[in-house]
Amino acid sequence: MSIKVGYVPEHFSTPLHFAEAHGFFTSRSLSVALIPFPSGTGHMIKSLSSGEISIAIGLTEGWISAIANGNTDFKLAGKYVSTPLCWAISTGTQQGIDRVEDLAGGKLGVSRIGSGSYVMGFVLAQVNGWLTAGKEPFEFVILDDFKGLRDGVNSGKADAFMWEYYTSKKYYDSNEIKKIGEIYTPWPSWHIVASNNLPTTTASSFLGAVNEGIAYFNTHKDEAVEYISTHLDYSKEDAQEWLGTVEFSGDVRKVDQKDVNETLEVLREAGVVKDSKVGSQDMVLNLS
Repeated sequence: MSIKVGYVPEHFSTPLHFAEAHGFFTSRSLSVALIPFPSGTGHMIKSLSSGEISIAIGLTEGWISAIANGNTDFKLAGKYVSTPLCWAISTGTQQGIDRVEDLAGGKLGVSRIGSGSYVMGFVLAQVNGWLTAGKEPFEFVILDDFKGLRDGVNSGKADAFMWEYYTSKKYYDSNEIKKIGEIYTPWPSWHIVASNNLPTTTASSFLGAVNEGIAYFNTHKDEAVEYISTHLDYSKEDAQEWLGTVEFSGDVRKVDQKDVNETLEVLREAGVVKDSKVGSQDMVLNLS
């Protein structure tokens, strides 16, 4: 069966590349088209709803907030990464902003409404005590993708933005943007979702192939570093350092209900999820 799969073309996608390159999809009679979404999870949410893609790998907070707030087009199908994500908080080099505290009530650049960069803005505000009932903690400025975010803080369209640390690091080293802080997700960073229109047997076969890709990744770290540093715009040193911070799921076919509940709790407290009638048990695809 032919399926279109959305993913973010960053270092976390390496097991997907291995699954494709080593025939783990085709061995399951799957014809998989990997569709890159450099603008991230928010864009994939729209593409899942429109039917452009039927499976996607993206940020946990984006998926759960979308489903909890009423999106019925997809469900959680698996946990991709077990470790949290480090979001670097960046500003322009000429902005004159040196501390996270300077961002209170300011302009926060995001890729899209509903994206991880948007959701984490509420979490950042919650951590710093900037939340006010009924009021958004920042003026959110939509800047589409990582380049748009970098350009936005240097032009003054936004005061700051958040993006994954190792993807941002190259631009700190070149002095294009400036890091003023970081924040970790209080949940496992990446999950896989599947369209409700996709047969569960197909979703299960896809997840099995991803498991093989992760197993290959875990036993071929040098090959992973070579791929990341030659195809994904990271230095070998950064790729090697990142390897020590990430742990992919032992079995992506499992979604931990505790993770979903704890993520929902934080998102409700942060005001991202409002008056949700969707229970955490209804967010997960039943693959049995």
